[in-house]
Amino acid sequence: MFSRQFSRNSRQLGQIALRAARQRRCYATESQQAPSSPLRKGLSFALYGLTFAGLGAGGAWQALKSQGLGFYSDEDSLHRFAPGDDEARRAEEVIQTHPFVAEIRKRTNLTESRPHMKMPAEYRRRSLTGAALLGPRMIVVPPLTWNDAEGKEMVAVAYLGEDVCGHPGIVHGGLVATILDEGLARTCIKALPNQVAVTANLNINYRKPTPAGAFFVMKAETTKVEGRKAWVKGRIETLVEPGQEPVVLAEATALFVSPKYAAMLPKMT
Repeated sequence: MFSRQFSRNSRQLGQIALRAARQRRCYATESQQAPSSPLRKGLSFALYGLTFAGLGAGGAWQALKSQGLGFYSDEDSLHRFAPGDDEARRAEEVIQTHPFVAEIRKRTNLTESRPHMKMPAEYRRRSLTGAALLGPRMIVVPPLTWNDAEGKEMVAVAYLGEDVCGHPGIVHGGLVATILDEGLARTCIKALPNQVAVTANLNINYRKPTPAGAFFVMKAETTKVEGRKAWVKGRIETLVEPGQEPVVLAEATALFVSPKYAAMLPKMT
């Protein structure tokens, strides 16, 4: 789950913001200044670190947003992807025009987004599913996702290409598990304190081989919330035409916890 990377990435983004601020300094002014001693440089970095800690991650995150590093809105995320090849264009057209998607869009209690496209570039490039596996013949287009406002339900539609296999023609079970982990967490995140969740437990039953080069639907619901804990169940099934019965490929249950330090972390909702 992306939230596992928050603490490390917040520190990395802070370093990025510092570099960006330095690049905006006037070089003419710098040329007039005497070279800094190692001690002076060390004190400067120490002062920056103390300032960062004093502001807290919330203040630091606002500073990053001013640098263009904040997360995008649900609406913005829908316009940040452009298919780059024929495979992506075909997959995007099928998803955008499919009757199942049209029916989901009629549900006014659900908000549509592309979660991977909500991430700023400096954050997303470190994401497994948002960068390393997002591309031709893999996760060909960013999945479309629908969530309610209370963290009770999630629906997603995705296409997986031919180069994410374990056995030939069958999607690797580890990728199926990753998709379930992220999707179930995304389902309950708005129901948890500070809207941050980390995986405490994930149980998967693989019902059928997941074919590569095919479209899928993920459906999930939050079954219980107690304080900082949320229990979720969901499944991945085939995307079918109206009147056809989908094939359930994998089912999962999971427990997610909002960590005690969650208030210090940026939110992806």
